[in-house]
Amino acid sequence: MHFVMYCLDVPGSAEIRAKHVEAHKAYLSAAPFKILVSGPLLEDDNETINGSCFLIEAVDKAQLVNFNENDPFTKAGVWQQVEIRHFAKWRDNR
Repeated sequence: MHFVMYCLDVPGSAEIRAKHVEAHKAYLSAAPFKILVSGPLLEDDNETINGSCFLIEAVDKAQLVNFNENDPFTKAGVWQQVEIRHFAKWRDNR
């Protein structure tokens, strides 16, 4: 199944994010599912990070919820909101 995980940062959490970004990347590299696309969300200035977005192939939503609970960004309080939604892929132009 495919999922989108959409995470919004706590306003003013840039320093906390920067402190934990390498641990976050290492944690994602060890994911027990396939992260198809991921990266930071940006403000309109195209520079300021304000969240993260992932397109994931996983067994079920519970797997992602459990994984997210131990993400260094979650534990450090970087994200104020995380939404995990099923995603129906209709087109893939890669």
